[in-house]
Amino acid sequence: MPGMSRIRLWQVIRKEFKQLLRDPKAKPLLLGSPIVQFILLAYASTTDVERISTIVVDHDRSADSRALVEAWRATGYFDVTTHSDDPTVIIQGLDRGEAVLGVVIPPGFSRDVRSGRGATIQAIVDGSDASVATVAQSYVSQVSGRFGARVAGLDGTGRGVELRARAWFNPSLKSRLFNVPAIMATLILMTGLMLTTMCVVREREIGTLDQLQVSPVTAGEIMIGKTVPVFAVGVFHFAIFMVLTLGFFEVPFRGSALQFGTAAVVFLLSGMAIGLFISAVSATQQEAFMLMILTMLPTIVLSGMLSPVSSMPVGLQWITLANPVRHFLDIVRGLFLKGAGFAELWPQFGALVAIAGGTLIAATRQFERSIR
Repeated sequence: MPGMSRIRLWQVIRKEFKQLLRDPKAKPLLLGSPIVQFILLAYASTTDVERISTIVVDHDRSADSRALVEAWRATGYFDVTTHSDDPTVIIQGLDRGEAVLGVVIPPGFSRDVRSGRGATIQAIVDGSDASVATVAQSYVSQVSGRFGARVAGLDGTGRGVELRARAWFNPSLKSRLFNVPAIMATLILMTGLMLTTMCVVREREIGTLDQLQVSPVTAGEIMIGKTVPVFAVGVFHFAIFMVLTLGFFEVPFRGSALQFGTAAVVFLLSGMAIGLFISAVSATQQEAFMLMILTMLPTIVLSGMLSPVSSMPVGLQWITLANPVRHFLDIVRGLFLKGAGFAELWPQFGALVAIAGGTLIAATRQFERSIR
C-alpha cells in the first residue's frame, strides 16, 4: 500500500498485541477456551451408536432365543436392560426413555429357524432420534440374520448373495476420524471471526480509534496491524489442534502438509476478513456480536459438517458454494483420510482462494470507509 511505513506498522502491531494480551475478555479466547472446546467437542461429536438400551420380550424361551440375545450382547452394540415376557414393558420403557429398542421373540422361534423356513422377530424402535433408530434397526437385522443362517446350517455360499463390504479411507467406520478435522476447522474460523469482529468496534466505542485517525498512521497500517496479532493467534491454535488431532485422537494424516498449511492460512484469512467487515459496519460491540452470531450459525450449518451438502435443497447447495467452511472441510477430509492431492482438490482450493480474496477486498474497502 502506498505511504506505508514499516516503523509505524510495527508500532501498531505491538500496540495490538499488548492490547490483546491485556484484555481480560480476550485471554480465554487465546489459550484455554479453544483447547477445552476442541477436546470436549471431539469427544462429544461421535455418531457411533453403542450400548443401545434394549428390552427383550422372549415368548419362545428356548436355547436358541437365549443364544440370540447373547449374540446381541456380544456385539457391544446392545445393552439388554430388561428380559421379560410382558410386551407392555417395551411400551413403558420407550415412553419413559429407559430404552431405545424393544425386541419381541415369538413362540416357535427356534423351530422355525431350524426348519430353514426362517423366523420373524419384531423390533420396536424409539424414532424420536431418527439416526439412532436407523442404526439400531440395521444392527438388529444384521446380527439376527447371521445368527439365523448359522443355526440353520447355512454357509451363505449356496443361497442368495453374500455381501463382503470394505470401507476405504476409514475401515473401522469411526465417526471421530470424520468429525475431528471438521471441529478443528470450525474452531479456527470462530477464533479469527470473533477476535477481528471486536477489534475495530471496540476502539470506536472507547475513543482510541479517533486518536489513530488523527495520527500519521494510514488506514492500511491500522488494518494490517490489527489483523496480524489475530492471525498469529489463529496459527497458534492451528498448531495445537493439529497436535491434538494427530497425537491425542490419532486421526491419520495422509496428504501433503504444505497443501494443508496453505489451505489453513487462506481459510483463516477469509474468516478474519468476514470478522473485519462485520466490525467495520457495526457501531457497537453488541451489534457486532449479533451480526457475528447471525453469520456464524448459517456458515456452520451450510458447511456440510452437520449434514451432507448433497442432502440439502438445490437452492441451498448453490448458496454453500460461497461458504469457505464447505470448501475447507472438503480439503481437510480429503487430505486427512483420503490422502488426496492438489489434482483432486484444486476446485476446492480455487474456490477457497476466490472467497478469501473477495472477502478481503470487501473488508478492506469497508474498513477504509469506516475510519475516514
